[in-house]
Amino acid sequence: MHDFIETDCLVIGCGIAGAISSLELAEAGLQVLVVTRGENLTDSATDLAQGGIVYRGDQDSPDILAQDIMRTGGSYCSPKAVEILVEEGAPLVRKILMEKVGVTFDADDQGKLTLIREGGHSVARIAHRQDQTGRHLVSHLVRALSKHPNVRLLPKHTAVDLLTPQHHSPNPLAQYEPTTCVGAYLFDQEKGGEVVGCLAPRTILATGGLGQLFLRNTNPAFARGDGLAMAYRAGARVINAEFIQFHPTTFFQRDAAAFLISEAVRGAGGKLVYRDGTPFMEKYDPEWKDLAPRDVVSRAIYQEMMQRDLPNVYLDLASHLPANEIRHRFPGIFAFCLRHGVDISQELIPVVPAAHYSCGGVWVDEVGETNLKGLYAVGEVACTGVHGANRLASTSLLEGLVWGYRAARSIIDRGGTSRMAWKIRPWKDMGRELPDPTLMNEDMNTIKHIMWNYVGLVRSAPRLQRALKELRNLEFSIEQFYRESHLTDQLIGLRNAIQAAIIVASAAWKNKTSVGCHYRIS
Repeated sequence: MHDFIETDCLVIGCGIAGAISSLELAEAGLQVLVVTRGENLTDSATDLAQGGIVYRGDQDSPDILAQDIMRTGGSYCSPKAVEILVEEGAPLVRKILMEKVGVTFDADDQGKLTLIREGGHSVARIAHRQDQTGRHLVSHLVRALSKHPNVRLLPKHTAVDLLTPQHHSPNPLAQYEPTTCVGAYLFDQEKGGEVVGCLAPRTILATGGLGQLFLRNTNPAFARGDGLAMAYRAGARVINAEFIQFHPTTFFQRDAAAFLISEAVRGAGGKLVYRDGTPFMEKYDPEWKDLAPRDVVSRAIYQEMMQRDLPNVYLDLASHLPANEIRHRFPGIFAFCLRHGVDISQELIPVVPAAHYSCGGVWVDEVGETNLKGLYAVGEVACTGVHGANRLASTSLLEGLVWGYRAARSIIDRGGTSRMAWKIRPWKDMGRELPDPTLMNEDMNTIKHIMWNYVGLVRSAPRLQRALKELRNLEFSIEQFYRESHLTDQLIGLRNAIQAAIIVASAAWKNKTSVGCHYRIS
């Protein structure tokens, strides 16, 4: 292992939250190292976000938005966090995204934003760029980072573990001090699996979610719960992990990926129907119908599939919008479905629910700081309290923007980024043999099936008990595998996935009350 890399701030992840933090820190004169697992810096959950970002609509106000967020999130939303989001969100969308970074959203001929409405929203307030909003945002942010002299971008590096003197110092007396994060071990995917340490007085986790723990999901391939697992092992507090939101509508064909069909499709008038075109959401939520919160819609679809022994239900957009408007407003969705033989401007779209978003995560305060000194968390890996028991549509990008900005401002305003002479052990590879990819794939598939079948949309005491028993048995084998093998990205992910799965299943077991997207029948 080479000498340690040193920087003022280490940012792990480059979606909207990590990119905003990095840009603000760099512009304040701090040296920032941005680490991403993928080769392409734009690879993130943000890149896949179709619908848009909450802005402020006509006849709208922070109070109305707060009411929508709180209603969707049940009794679990943090009032203070919601207040921060609704007051600071729209101004930051304009100040940072539109004015500083140059993001443009869809607008009419007079330049007025064409805001849309999604499930759980009282008014149309979602700013978007067709159905590829996230891709547009992240491309602008990465372009700005790539040009900044204070930013060093390190793609194809996987964070292995957070560094703390309490866990990684050669001095045994360090364990008596309060736990402090001082950086991370980073696995270089190209240089023969070399691991380098990065020392930084401030580390920001922006690693995204954990949807890949579930058999059907809308998440990118690297959403394995890496950040959650690393933070948990370091001693960070984790809360609300049972609240895994399932998106109601993902494209369904036996051999096709679970492609997201944006909630904006229902916002544009799309209806959930049986094969014969008969709608069914009115009997589950007479007031909101197809625009009910995601947990309600997902369980309605699940119940219809179970009662009628259906492989899927359908989404009807063609009956409610002209074909040319469908192709213009939803070009990405139209193209994907057409490649799989479904013309959404003429036909019903086959859909099923899929794991989509982790509402809980690493506990953070109002500026994104965890209970570990020196460690911040932003974006989906964090739990600010905004989402409570169920996330309101299109608030995730806004939360990433707001807390990414607040975390950076906190670091800048507090100072304290002087580099210290921490005593940290260099990485020692524990095994020489490369692990068998087939065995790792089988273990990951086992995790996905356990989580989908036992910790999915509808949970029960027997299912959760079975899940925990099987996951803990698997954990023992994977940890032994990890300690005997030469490190690979796949092995790092498998170790984190089993840790994250146990965190979610344990939280679901402990919470006996059905609320939001945590639904128990026993």
